[in-house]
Amino acid sequence: MKKTLVRTVFLTLGLGLLAGCGSSGPKDGPSRSLLPYWLSPYIPDIGQGNYVSESMVSQLQEGMPKEQVRSILGTPLLVDPFRADRWDYVFDIRRGDGTTQRRRFTVVFVDDRLDSWGGDPLPKDGGEGVLPSRPAR
Repeated sequence: MKKTLVRTVFLTLGLGLLAGCGSSGPKDGPSRSLLPYWLSPYIPDIGQGNYVSESMVSQLQEGMPKEQVRSILGTPLLVDPFRADRWDYVFDIRRGDGTTQRRRFTVVFVDDRLDSWGGDPLPKDGGEGVLPSRPAR
């Protein structure tokens, strides 16, 4: 009787552990549509790279040295080793809802002086709507 009870307990525990391993869900995480809003985990917005605004670009003037451009826009994210006269500023934001957004801005130098610049449409000022700012639930 005692052996049967011990076997039953171990068999039940073993089956319970195996059943838990099989219910891990999809490999890329739980499906948001299957979970109620209040049960889904909070996923913050993540911004990476160089944030460049229209107010920063308005300070640029043709003929500026590289050091002055760096003080206004910051250190570039990408500097091509084959074209040291071009700096690329890239800003990515991954929203908690799964959407991503990428902004690029390029600065070109001739003889170490600012010659031209341009890129994606830039926000006016600050980070409203671009930088991570969703409130926690």
